[in-house]
Amino acid sequence: MTTNTSFLGDLMVSIADRGRSLLGRNGSQLETAARVDTAALLEALLSGRGEASGVALAGEILAYWRKLDTDGRRAFLTTLAERFGADRAKLDRAIDAYRASPDAGTILNLHKAAEPRRQEVIRRLNLACHGTEALVRIREELARHLGTHPDLDALDADFVHLFSSWFNRGFLVLRRIDWTTPANILEKIIRYEAVHTIRDWNDLRRRLEPSDRRCFAFFHPQLLDEPLIFVQVALAKEIPAAIGTLLAEDREPIAADQATTAVFYSISNCQEGLRGVSFGNFLIKQVVEDLKRELPGLNTFVTLSPVPGFAGWLERERADESSSLVTSQDRAVLAQLDEPGWNEDAAKREAVRAVLIPIAAAYMLKAKTSSGKPVDPVARFHLGNGARLERLNYLGDLSPRGMKQAHGLMVNYLYKLDDIETNHERYADKGEVVAAASVRKLLRSDSASHKQASNKAKVSKADADVQAEAQTKTQE
Repeated sequence: MTTNTSFLGDLMVSIADRGRSLLGRNGSQLETAARVDTAALLEALLSGRGEASGVALAGEILAYWRKLDTDGRRAFLTTLAERFGADRAKLDRAIDAYRASPDAGTILNLHKAAEPRRQEVIRRLNLACHGTEALVRIREELARHLGTHPDLDALDADFVHLFSSWFNRGFLVLRRIDWTTPANILEKIIRYEAVHTIRDWNDLRRRLEPSDRRCFAFFHPQLLDEPLIFVQVALAKEIPAAIGTLLAEDREPIAADQATTAVFYSISNCQEGLRGVSFGNFLIKQVVEDLKRELPGLNTFVTLSPVPGFAGWLERERADESSSLVTSQDRAVLAQLDEPGWNEDAAKREAVRAVLIPIAAAYMLKAKTSSGKPVDPVARFHLGNGARLERLNYLGDLSPRGMKQAHGLMVNYLYKLDDIETNHERYADKGEVVAAASVRKLLRSDSASHKQASNKAKVSKADADVQAEAQTKTQE
């Protein structure tokens, strides 16, 4: 693969070099022209130039882009978004033709006419040497402006549309990352780790070198030394409940052939410019298949996952006096969460557990977005892949991040190979959260909820009776 990619890269460089001579201008001349009229420059790219000059011009445009400051890049993106949409006149003619004769031919013409011209601009820029990587970086810049410049949303959608094709599973290569992997890639694994910070090279070595550790990453032929996404795996004899013991410096590794359980404990997307392009579902399924071939004794595949949305959601529920999930009694107990070091006190720890776990079960099973999907983003990912919510782990992550985002809560999702497709369909079609019976049992029953509401009503009535009696005595 490396040899073929190198050959292709050399070929593109050769074409670009010939193209520059045909263009008859150098980079500095192009910079001057581009500063005068970016739209004209992009129109030139779309013109009917020969392949060599087109590749050369694409390369020079990308070189010019790299030299722009933030304002210049935003102006470039705005021009691309506003000036290179669909050809309105052509689209109107295609619509009229379709209405007059709605057949396969007019549908095809309508499809072609509706495509924004900027998509072809992006395709042609991709022909430049290292064009794919440059476009990923351009989208990173684009993402920084979306919140304040909604007029760029359509351009972002064009990038996602094209990247979803260019980075589909057929083009991705799965590679195992180990301690012999080149240092430039290992350095990126440290930098891109998004779930459990890798503190230094020694910490990385503990995650890669032992016999009971694995790491896999997806790569693309045009970004050879840039992982797109990677997963870290621990081989174990049972499903773990806490990340601390899994990553402890003094833990004793086990022989790989003694393991029965593969634990996916960290999945990190590496390229911000590819946000919205899904790789994780393919990654997990292929890693499961590869591990099963390597170690036939593995029969359980689970995650040990963070719950990044839980603390924020719980804070809102605690503040909502009308919440159906958090009672006034719950709020009194959960107030201890605001005390530094609450989890170090055994009595507080157990009191919070009794209240927190049923509420956490409700969060995982019942809290939904307006579209009917689970509120928690990690839950959406794994449930969408066909996993089952297997277990809630109280104080599974005592790191500052784990305590801040989920009060230490972690969960296990189970990937049971025979059930993945069925679970996926249940989730996709009905929005069902497929969960183990033991998790569902953690929910407060309807009768318990009614009892709490009844008790609350009785307390309110008793308070009212006391107040009435006091008022009567005062009047007497």
